[in-house]
Amino acid sequence: MNILDKIIERKKQEVAERKSLAPEKLLQKSMFFDGQPVSMKKYLLNPEKTGIIAEFKRKSPSKGWINQTASVEKTTIGYMQAGASALSVLTDTDFFGGSTEDLMTARKYNFCPILRKDFVIDEYQILEAKSMGADCILLIAAVLKPTRLESLAKFARGLGMEVLMEVHDREELDRSLNPYLDVVGVNNRNLKTFEVSLETSLSLVDSIPDEFVKISESGISKPETLIQLRVAGYQGFLIGENFMRSIRPYQAAYNFMNEYRKLLTGHISKLAI
Repeated sequence: MNILDKIIERKKQEVAERKSLAPEKLLQKSMFFDGQPVSMKKYLLNPEKTGIIAEFKRKSPSKGWINQTASVEKTTIGYMQAGASALSVLTDTDFFGGSTEDLMTARKYNFCPILRKDFVIDEYQILEAKSMGADCILLIAAVLKPTRLESLAKFARGLGMEVLMEVHDREELDRSLNPYLDVVGVNNRNLKTFEVSLETSLSLVDSIPDEFVKISESGISKPETLIQLRVAGYQGFLIGENFMRSIRPYQAAYNFMNEYRKLLTGHISKLAI
């Protein structure tokens, strides 16, 4: 079994355990459940922001612990003050060191779109996401059959939430597009081997219909790369590990976003000449 298979096998067990501990009716009593979700799509397209979805990520299956000590409160507030368009919070515990509490803390201190970053395979997890205060869920084409992915997306939309679908190649993209998606993300990291290549994003951008917001995910470590991706047609970028490797992730994000703004201003000025 590759890493992705192991994660999904564990996720099936986890969902069954959670269902027995917290029935759906209990989730619906959460203080966040009836809240109006914030549109990630609108925030990503807001020209006054960077288009960056800044991620709170403690650990990864391939690299182990990235940052065990970062404060969710300080980091997420700092990300938004730096100019991020949205937040992504890992809630998987076994493989990524995240938790439900991490997302709820981020929600408590920030008014912005928050993505629940997890491996969603069941409607129950979408109800969970809503009860945590998430505005958007992630659906990964590599682990869901097209009909299942569409039904989960439709379910999320029925709760007023938005949907980010993640793909890794043209085949996944073509078979999984459906009208209930808001954002389509191309993950530059192969979830089976965890190798990273920016070429994945560059080769797929023109195949994503313009009705969806297009974002590039993973392996982005330089502000210059964002200019390259934006020129190619991407409107958003998911960045986590690059910030979280720092002792102060929010400071790393601030420096990165400032540099990106300068580069973008310079690029726009050149085009205007």
